[in-house]
Amino acid sequence: MTPEIGPRQVVYANLYQQIYRVKVQFDGFAKDYYVVDCGPRVGVVISRGSDVLLVRQYRLLVNGMTWEVPGGKVDPDETPEAAACREALEETCLHTCDNPTFMFLAEEFEEACEGNLDSREVSERVWLPLEVCVRLIFTGKIVDSLTVAALLALYARKRHPEIVGP
Repeated sequence: MTPEIGPRQVVYANLYQQIYRVKVQFDGFAKDYYVVDCGPRVGVVISRGSDVLLVRQYRLLVNGMTWEVPGGKVDPDETPEAAACREALEETCLHTCDNPTFMFLAEEFEEACEGNLDSREVSERVWLPLEVCVRLIFTGKIVDSLTVAALLALYARKRHPEIVGP
């Protein structure tokens, strides 16, 4: 039997997210669900040869600094492609030039500034071999789900192009 899903009731909202409550009526009982909605987001894998570019950011949920692919919220009236370019510029000082895909793989780019990263966004950037990034995933050093998915997708694409395609 399909449950009856009630309306969304916003219980908290800020510039980056909203949390809403939904009451769901099942056969004989009901549950309240609290859903965090951050809106559309993008991630950008910037690749140079066998290296990928990661940025370091503080994340409250793990209470520490994490290595991630650049990314963030898609602003209202902004396309995901435009958001990917904006986030790459904000977080890495790179203009991405070509090769966008759904995960926005950019293998062509140019320096956009003299290393003056926006400290409100990231604390540093580093180029690491993809193999090292994958090892960091499996040792719990990279934990952001968007970054894990992006890096593993790139790894699969490079290791098994016959499966994933060009």
